[in-house]
Amino acid sequence: MFNSVCTMEVSDSEPLNTEPLDTETAPSTTRRRRKKSMVWEHFTVEVVSDGCTRACCKLCKQTFAYSNGSKVAGTSHLKRHIALGSCPKIKNLENQQHALASATRIDGDTSDPPKKRYRTSGFVNVFDQEQSYMYLAKMIIVHEYPLHMVENPAFVSFVQSLQPRFKMIDVNAMEGEVLSVYHKEKQNLMQIFGTMPGRISLTIGLWTTSQTLGYICVSGQYIDSDWKLHRRMINFMLVSSPHSENALSEAISVSLSEWNMKTKLFTITLDNNCSSHDIYSANLRDHLSNKNTLMLKGQLFVVRCYANILNVVAQDVIASIHGIVYNIRESVKFVKASPAREEKFAEIALQIGIPGTKALSLDVTTLWNTTYLMMEAALEYKEAFTFLETCDDNYNEAPSADDWKKVEVVCTFLKLLYDSAHTIMTTIDQTANVFFQEAWKVQLELANGTLSEDTMVSSIAKEMHEKFDKYWKDCSLVLAISVVMDPRFKMKLVEFSFAKIYGEDSARFIKVVNDSIHELYLEYVSQPLQLMPAYVDEGEANHMNGNDNNPPATPNSTGDGLLDFDVYLSEMAVNQSTKSELDQYLEESLVPRIQGFDILNWWKLNNLKYPTLSKMARDVLAIPVSMVGTGCSIFGSGTGSRVLDDYRSSLRPETVEALFCAKDWLQYLPTMTEPPSTAIVKLEF
Repeated sequence: MFNSVCTMEVSDSEPLNTEPLDTETAPSTTRRRRKKSMVWEHFTVEVVSDGCTRACCKLCKQTFAYSNGSKVAGTSHLKRHIALGSCPKIKNLENQQHALASATRIDGDTSDPPKKRYRTSGFVNVFDQEQSYMYLAKMIIVHEYPLHMVENPAFVSFVQSLQPRFKMIDVNAMEGEVLSVYHKEKQNLMQIFGTMPGRISLTIGLWTTSQTLGYICVSGQYIDSDWKLHRRMINFMLVSSPHSENALSEAISVSLSEWNMKTKLFTITLDNNCSSHDIYSANLRDHLSNKNTLMLKGQLFVVRCYANILNVVAQDVIASIHGIVYNIRESVKFVKASPAREEKFAEIALQIGIPGTKALSLDVTTLWNTTYLMMEAALEYKEAFTFLETCDDNYNEAPSADDWKKVEVVCTFLKLLYDSAHTIMTTIDQTANVFFQEAWKVQLELANGTLSEDTMVSSIAKEMHEKFDKYWKDCSLVLAISVVMDPRFKMKLVEFSFAKIYGEDSARFIKVVNDSIHELYLEYVSQPLQLMPAYVDEGEANHMNGNDNNPPATPNSTGDGLLDFDVYLSEMAVNQSTKSELDQYLEESLVPRIQGFDILNWWKLNNLKYPTLSKMARDVLAIPVSMVGTGCSIFGSGTGSRVLDDYRSSLRPETVEALFCAKDWLQYLPTMTEPPSTAIVKLEF
């Protein structure tokens, strides 16, 4: 705070004292050392008694210890008094200078005096009211704080203690700041979408409010020019009747128009509460089909969420044995009610010879994975629970032998779903290809379970398979085409898995996938593609070998005058019956299945080799097969509509959209909140 006062006194010709600050010794009686420290421009040394002196501030007249006999206090505390604004006279002087500078800027009669150069450790921290408003708005958005916190007396006092010059605003002004952040980030995202090389796939989710209103959440997933996967929320709009026939179609149409994506839509992924009929029955599909924007005649248009089907199947089978689950839950509660009971139960388990590899735990009733883990752990102690019932009159909740058998069967199938969900959640980039291998294993195991001779196993498997089979029939084509775009599997995994699922009838289903992927490829061939010269192979080879220093040549860069020759070769290639990129790709050997394989990087490196097929792969791999993003729990996604709390339900729809969308966008910024520099002027003496 003492920038203008203390720094102007520095002389450029005066040498700096490089000795340690706090190790000054008393001046010699025969030869007094000249004080070089800058603080002596603002302090005088006064003798208090024999051998004792104090430093007196010239401005405020406060005194500070300096020397006592041979001991010298140093000058660090004197510097702090001057440089950090502890001196009241300096603080008043600084305020007067600020006021004078402001008046000068307004009148325009005088010019600022030339600034003297001084050494600093960084930029001076300048308070910016508008910037502080922006940071406050971002904090409220990101952390979901209520807007009215700006009128909370405790929060206002806290902010004032940090920066007295900050003028707190009211709720209405804060709402305006939030909308300002939203519109700014929206413009940035629209510019990104404008340069997007491929198509975009949407996800549609429903939210309800405490009233009879509802919101539709629209997000888009795409792969950028650097082959990075992204998902961004683009709309969170209010609809009066979210379950009406045309609500979803209208919301999608508005989003496509607002973001200029009418010709870029590839697929739409729906959660469990959205009906495909709402999409197909309205005019959206016909409208897009008339514009020739739907690929493969719309066969890939609607995708069901994989996370939702796992939750539906798991929660339904748990509900079918809810009585047994209740007994297990109460049994675990009984044991864990006191340390004495836990100790007694452990002794029983030890006597019976139970290894006790799992610890008993209670579940969260809304998270089926915790219920599965509770049942799985209790299953290991089933004999201990039975014995406990015989020796403790207070316990009578032990499941029967048939109940334990049913729990064992249910846990066997739940483990299949649990492992699949865990694999998806731990995948960094959830490209569409990773879901086929998970889905076909679940489909196969449930189908095999229905054929079991054990009536209990077959009945439980049949109930689960009936729901999952519907998902498989709706989405197996999308999943199969996606895994064909994986160079580690291609059509081979489709052939292998379909043979196990469909048996002798597998050839018919394999042909459907093969025909569909060739038809889809031909649609991409018919689209304009940048001319790739015949001599690009050398550059391509360098790129494949990791040598990116020599970019592939282009007709304009070579200057050999053979551009017409390249056009001629391209026309000849089209007319000749040569193998297509797709056929070359399918016939080549599979890429080794190594750990950490990056499919997006593989296509990035092979973009020149397969220019058309890579465009198709970019769009297919970007299909959001699961609406649950990376790092989020599949188990917590639930099967019902998500509900807005009462506070957000009371806000204006445009404010709700701004809060939800801006929060999603801000989390992807390199720096969430980049605070102004906190460096202060550092005086050097």
